[in-house]
Amino acid sequence: MKKLKDLLKTQKENPSFAKDYDLVLEETRIEMIGELIREARKEAGLSQEALAKLTHTKKSAISRIERHASDIKLSTLSVVSKALGKKLEISFR
Repeated sequence: MKKLKDLLKTQKENPSFAKDYDLVLEETRIEMIGELIREARKEAGLSQEALAKLTHTKKSAISRIERHASDIKLSTLSVVSKALGKKLEISFR
């Protein structure tokens, strides 16, 4: 039985698959940011409204970030992480 890693390596030799795979992977990473923010907010016992007040924004902005964080600025992410008592770490691998 092939491992997923080996199968992906073979499939990524197909340019069409590789392009689609990279797009899906990027979209998944972006969605994860919103999920991480939602989880941290709930862990902190905060409502979206409470987090909005701490970050000087609107509840609708927090909701939008949690649902689809693709357009979140790094500065906004920093403000949100501080309000949640979290350390923001970014890495390149």
